[in-house]
Amino acid sequence: MHNLNVFKVLSFSILNLLLLTSCNNKFDRDDYSAYFGGEVTNPLNRYVLFLKDNKIIDTIPLDRNNRFFKKFDSLTPGLYTFKHEPEYQYVYFDKNDSLMVRMNSSDFDESIIFCGRGEEKNNYLMEMYLKNESDKDKMFAVFDYDIKKFNRYIDSSFATRKKFYETKKEKAKWNEEFDYFALSALYFPYYTKKEIYPLVHEIRTGEKVSDKLPKDFYDYRKEIEFNNHNLTNFSPFVKYLTYLLNNMAMEKVSSENNSLSDQALDLNIAKLNITDTLFENVDIKNTVLNNIAFAYLLEDQHIVNNQKFLDRYNQLSTDKSNQNEITKIGNSIQMLKEGNSLPALDLFTLTGEAVNSKSVIKGKSVIFFWTENAESHFVSVHKKVMDLKAKHPDYTFIAINVDDNQSKWTNALSNYKFENVTELRVKNFEELRAKWVITKIHRVIVTNADGTIKNGFVNLFDVKFADNLK
Repeated sequence: MHNLNVFKVLSFSILNLLLLTSCNNKFDRDDYSAYFGGEVTNPLNRYVLFLKDNKIIDTIPLDRNNRFFKKFDSLTPGLYTFKHEPEYQYVYFDKNDSLMVRMNSSDFDESIIFCGRGEEKNNYLMEMYLKNESDKDKMFAVFDYDIKKFNRYIDSSFATRKKFYETKKEKAKWNEEFDYFALSALYFPYYTKKEIYPLVHEIRTGEKVSDKLPKDFYDYRKEIEFNNHNLTNFSPFVKYLTYLLNNMAMEKVSSENNSLSDQALDLNIAKLNITDTLFENVDIKNTVLNNIAFAYLLEDQHIVNNQKFLDRYNQLSTDKSNQNEITKIGNSIQMLKEGNSLPALDLFTLTGEAVNSKSVIKGKSVIFFWTENAESHFVSVHKKVMDLKAKHPDYTFIAINVDDNQSKWTNALSNYKFENVTELRVKNFEELRAKWVITKIHRVIVTNADGTIKNGFVNLFDVKFADNLK
């Protein structure tokens, strides 16, 4: 997949040159100095962020050759994150490691190769990540299996991964501190499959298997160190925790005679309560509570239920900083309730003219969104609104593109002939996300004759969508 040997030769040449011009080329020093550098192909911006626990430590600029380099006078051993926005990955540093990384923004994860002191550990994490990602498409059919066949499949797959881990560990001779992450990258994707199985199996086959699972099916839960702060922001653990909390909450919540919104509220309040009892470490508890809150508020925009959820969240969380951010989202959702005016946004027309949303959205309108990165949705949503326009000529249908390139937007539209649609592009997506709470491309906003909100949270492909236009 990669020409690894060529990259290593080039990387070591660059690394050695930088080391020779910066300090003597000695490892195992008394200090905790470390080096991090590399090259970005097809860069999307002019910097690489270096983070610890989601907090930015340094912003490293790219030079004219799209390379970056940083000497850290003191870097505590542990797991870090590097980000070339919007993409990110992990990098692990032991004492005095010196690492170069190659990445291509067009194929980010698959392109990453580490080179230098510490490369074995980091290339292991990347290889394990890619192996786990490749499983996703294969697993849909596997979730259809009965429990015995499912267990045989995932156990066999896990045994292969464990052998891979053991081989890499023996070769690299890594320490116990890193081994904790190496094992987490091995075990948590396996645990996640087990947490997912009952729900997905029932959705795909109609068969409820929760009562048929072996008594020891979830025994691994007893071995998990939920209060180990090293795992708090580690993706394999975070993903696992999402499904674990969902399963545990579903066991406590009845869906009988409840609307979908009420079910979502009950389920997510149950997740908050489980988190409160499961985690003793305050920092970890707050992080998990925040994850639940962000996910819920951006998924279910029911005005009354959101306030009930926020009340319980605020009772449990002690993280004032994220409480404020989550409250902002809640307030933005409140601003979009029925009868309110849409907050003003800056938009562009096809000719590049800047316009304000207030001057465009004046009457009965259907406002939908699209991106050139999802072409099938782009086409299908336009065809859908043209069909609706024929049946509801009293409505104006407004398409808002969320991308940041004017010429790509106009070029994408030039390949099609979508009639009776007002085409606009948002000037600042972050403003759109903050004011209109747009986090999903399928979201639609319907306005009344006076331009006020009729329904701020609806899906155009909902079978009862047309009811909103009556």
